This record gives sequence, C-alpha cells and structure tokens, in this order.
Amino acid sequence: MTAVTRPLDAHNPRELEALLALNNAAVPAVNRLSLDELRTLIDTAHLAVAVVDPADPDTVLGAIITFAPGATYASENYAWFSARGQDFLYVDRIVVAERARGRGLGPVLYAAVFDAARAAGLGTVTCEVNTDPPNPGSMAFHTRLGFARVGELSTKGGSVSVALLEAPVR
Repeated sequence: MTAVTRPLDAHNPRELEALLALNNAAVPAVNRLSLDELRTLIDTAHLAVAVVDPADPDTVLGAIITFAPGATYASENYAWFSARGQDFLYVDRIVVAERARGRGLGPVLYAAVFDAARAAGLGTVTCEVNTDPPNPGSMAFHTRLGFARVGELSTKGGSVSVALLEAPVR
C-alpha cells in the first residue's frame, strides 16, 4: 500500500475522535488520553502527523506526535531527555490501527520525524518503549530503525518501566 503523511487536525472533531480511538486501543503501549488531552498534545507538538492512504486521505491509519527541546510538556520521559541536552526530537507516541499493522506505516511515520529533526538541525530522535509491561514488538521495531537504549526509567509511581532510546539523525 502506498501511504502518505499529512498534518493532524486537532480541530476536526471526526479526525480527533478517530485518533483518540486509535490511541486508547493501544493502551498500555501508550497512555490513555481524553479528547482535550489529545487536542492539547497536537496543538503544542513540534510535529503531529497522520499516515493515510492517498485514496482515502480522511481516514487516519496511524499517527505520530513529537516534541522539540524547550516544550512545555509534563512528561517524565521527555524531562529525562531534556535533562541530557537539547539536541533531540522526542517521539511522545506512535499508533497504527490494528487493521493497518504490518504494512510499513510505522517507518513512513518515522521518516517524517527524521525529516523534521533534520530540518530543525537536531542530532537525535528519542523515544521510550515499555519494558514493564513489556512491549517486545515495539522494541524490535525501534531496533530495526536504528534506535539504541540510552537509559531506563521507572514512571507513573513505579507502575511502568521504560527503555529510553535514541537514534542519530542521518
């Protein structure tokens, strides 16, 4: 399938509802959000894009949301990367509809992220992957994209552990 990315529209109610359903279906790989929380993430993100089939550009098959250094964003993981320096683009979340998995959409979304990091003059792309509860599929996916573990963090009062990953921007 040919896929393209386009900006997410936080003020399109239909799109926001669809994205919220995708996000919340992916729990615990990502945290559950309310409609207002999702709208705020998109509105304040450095990059928030959807991946769509060009034949049906109104149907979001997946999305990725990122934050650049200096963002006002209360995330323990983002704060960890911020404390290490300012040369990163942080991937807060990536979700792909279950029916669209295995079609190469994740790499399409990450290509947009690496392009945005390059355009902003940033040297790395960062993210985290749950290790408890484990998410081996996401860890394997990120490893294939060139991400390496640079740290670990216990979050949400010790209920979640994550591997902190980064990949160089090429």
